[in-house]
This record gives sequence, structure tokens and C-alpha cells, in this order.
Amino acid sequence: MIPELLRRVSLFRVLHQIDRDLAEQCRQSGCPYCNGILHYAPYYRKPRGGPHDLPEEFSKRFSLCCSCEECRRRVLPPSCLFQGRKVYWKAVIMITISLHQRRPDGVSANQLMRMFSISRKTIIRWIRYFHDVFPKSREWQSVRGYVQAAVSDQRLPGSLFFYFRKHSSTPFNGVIKCLRFLASGQVT
Repeated sequence: MIPELLRRVSLFRVLHQIDRDLAEQCRQSGCPYCNGILHYAPYYRKPRGGPHDLPEEFSKRFSLCCSCEECRRRVLPPSCLFQGRKVYWKAVIMITISLHQRRPDGVSANQLMRMFSISRKTIIRWIRYFHDVFPKSREWQSVRGYVQAAVSDQRLPGSLFFYFRKHSSTPFNGVIKCLRFLASGQVT
């Protein structure tokens, strides 16, 4: 049930709209370095793991650039679609590792590799990242206090995903709430 979500264009449409809203909020706040006006300067990525029929605009990473000649710095708004510089969609990373941790319906690492065309080395790298790096990251530390202690730092992102899944009406809503939370710190 959950892996099929990653084949739905509607999931990526909602996440793209959230990214657009987060970028607009960031743009309206102005440049954090000089308070100048920010302009859109998006760039395209080639993320892996999602449906093949996604519109090209969903691969756009929103980015902003300061209009002041003395500054011209870039600002990268939070994103529900992209996990830093990783080449896979953020939802693919979160769901793959969550399923690997929980193993519902006997889902094995080999099945996950086949389902999403991900190598074993990549899955191991993601597991290490979520075990060693992410729990100490500023991204996680800034939002950690907004969820119950039942969300285990040692079982991220699975414990967080299944927390939002449990508190949502559908798995679809659980994925969206979890990714929105990670991007913006908003629990709603």
C-alpha cells in the first residue's frame, strides 16, 4: 500500500504546491543577509524514484536570489520534494528507509531495491545518514520538540513517518504531513 504512493502523480503535485508556498513565504521575508528583495531563480533537478509521467515543473527546485548588487546571495527555501543534494525524491528516501526499518508485510531490502531501482550501497548510505548524521542535524533539532518522545531518534525516519501515519486519515496524508513537518516544522 505505502510503496504505491510513490507511483501517484497526485502526491508529487501536492508536495510541489507546498514547496511553492514555502518559497513564496521565504521570498516575502526578504533576504536574510541584507533585507533586500528576493527574486525567483529556480533550477531543474533530475530526481530518481518517482513516477515516470511527472510533469517537468515538479523537478524544479525553488531557489531565490537577492536583488541587491552588493549581496546577490542565494536563499534556498525548505523543500518537501528534495532532500538536500541527494538525487532521489525526499519521499522515496523516507518511505524506503521507513519500510526497511519496519518491514511491514515482509518487505525485504531486495524487494525495496527492485521496487525503486536503488542499489544496496545507496540504501546502506541512507541508513547511515539517518542513524548517524540526521539526528544531530540542525534540521532535526529545530523541529524535534514538536513531536512526541515516542518518535525515536535511533529509528529515523521510520518512527517519524509512522507517527504521522498513525495520526492521519490515510497513508497519503501521513506522507504529506511528515514531509511538510520536516521541511517547515509545521505539524498541521
